Amino acid sequence: MRLDEKDHDIISFLKDNSRLSVRDIGKKTGIRPSTVHDRIKKLVKEGVIEKFTLKLNNKAIGENFIVFMLVAGKPNEYVGNTLLGHKNIKEVFGITGEYDMIFKLKFKDVEDFNDFVINFRKLNKGVSKTMTMVVTATLKEDI
Repeated sequence: MRLDEKDHDIISFLKDNSRLSVRDIGKKTGIRPSTVHDRIKKLVKEGVIEKFTLKLNNKAIGENFIVFMLVAGKPNEYVGNTLLGHKNIKEVFGITGEYDMIFKLKFKDVEDFNDFVINFRKLNKGVSKTMTMVVTATLKEDI
């Protein structure tokens, strides 16, 4: 699907606030609400918009200890539904270089993180090494 300027405008407003009504998006973009509605339906149908979600305050929900973990080993031995469904694992990317994957993790505190790392290494024999980086300041975090 090829996106035009109007599609990009609609997406931009939805990214900023997915609770905006079709009418409000129409007012902001100068597009009729019925057209906005049809375009959003098409963006969803074509897979441009995968889902509508929300951004939480990390501190308020007890996930203010953020860590990035690089993982090397045999991903086919440790990546599965259990890993991908783990409550502390927020994002997983396959990467190039010395490591195979990078995880974005969120925890209540350092103790929770420590427990996770110990269990992760114990349960995943396909992991040859990890390197963790603790976030000290969040400058920008999108959904």
